Amino acid sequence: MMSINRLLLLFLLISQGLAAQKTWIHCGRLLPMSAPERERVTLILNGNKIETISDGYQTPPADATFIDLKDKTVMPGLIDCHVHLEWEQSRTSYSEKYIMNDADIAFRAAVFAQRTLKAGFTTVRDLGGSGVNIALRNAINAGWVQGPRILTSGRILSITGGHGDATTGSRWDLFDPPVPEMGIADGPDECRTAVRTQIKRGADWIKVCATGGVISLARDGRLPHYAADELATIVSTARDMGIDVAAHAHGDEGIRRAVEAGVRTIEHGTFMSEATMDAMKKHDTWYIPTLTAGWAVTDSAKYAKGFFPEVVRGKAEGIGPKIAATTSKIYEKGVKFAFGTDAGVFPHGKNALEFEFMSRAGITNADILRSATLNAAIMLRMDDRIGSIEPGKLADLVAVNGNPLQDISAMQRIVFIMKDGKVVM
Repeated sequence: MMSINRLLLLFLLISQGLAAQKTWIHCGRLLPMSAPERERVTLILNGNKIETISDGYQTPPADATFIDLKDKTVMPGLIDCHVHLEWEQSRTSYSEKYIMNDADIAFRAAVFAQRTLKAGFTTVRDLGGSGVNIALRNAINAGWVQGPRILTSGRILSITGGHGDATTGSRWDLFDPPVPEMGIADGPDECRTAVRTQIKRGADWIKVCATGGVISLARDGRLPHYAADELATIVSTARDMGIDVAAHAHGDEGIRRAVEAGVRTIEHGTFMSEATMDAMKKHDTWYIPTLTAGWAVTDSAKYAKGFFPEVVRGKAEGIGPKIAATTSKIYEKGVKFAFGTDAGVFPHGKNALEFEFMSRAGITNADILRSATLNAAIMLRMDDRIGSIEPGKLADLVAVNGNPLQDISAMQRIVFIMKDGKVVM
């Protein structure tokens, strides 16, 4: 039997170990997002969770980890609700499907994930790739690679020849005809199979291309691609399995159909009418602007000769101003919105550019910051864990110099990042 002295020693070692898990942070300014801003605050973390928030700079015990952010503004970790971690748009993007294997894509995606995390984004929603995005999520969760917390849709659902059909523009004999298991689905029955396959493979969300797109090689950028019964099948099938649906949609008719089918989010929404905005309010649909991507493709189409194939250039030239105008009107209408950039269409790690573009669209700094924290968490149905600084929530934190409520450009100068209680930088 173990002696009393050895039991006491074991107890002391265990208690010291538990004490060492605690982290004390002095915050000059705290933006909890679920409550008004506070100054001169002490956060106490227990492992990966926030334990207490106290006024004043409390003195930490000698054995606690201490972080001094007294001259910083501290916020919840940022959330980007629309990224593509598997790829990054370039002059060679359209030839990569002929030369890159899944292993190549995976190694590169790990680099993009790390860049995203080091930009202050501790959670992202990846809205479509080859399926490597599911493996990347799992690798990050296992601690094999560094990156944000990922919710992923796996492969995009698209009609044959639509925005998500990667075989468009290729020689007919180079690829087998795409099938529902690959995300290409026509008719309700194939749509049902496509949804179930992505969920079987581990998708957290379903993404459907309700209209054409900008950077795909299909000539159409805005016409509706799925009929109402197909969209209804996609949403009901996903809902039966506890999964929400995001709809890529530029043209008004496709947006309206997706909203009426019950999708959770509309991505881009470029040519949306005011009547459809009203429908979004009625159906409690969220809007994800992706302004940075819109301006990035417009600039590349106008000023970088040969950057896009001609069929893409024509679609891309005017997209930035149109998305900006839609976002301004959406905001005036009071439609719910969350932060999303479409990173991958522009370089990963530059996600914070979206803050500036949202400001130019007329959104207040306070509402912009909420869109990238608490509102994004609510949209993702994760507000019980992330999105605000409250006792019991995960210790996802970022810090900046200055006050982003007054100067939104401060969000492009993140100086401290913590994800899940661990310091990233």
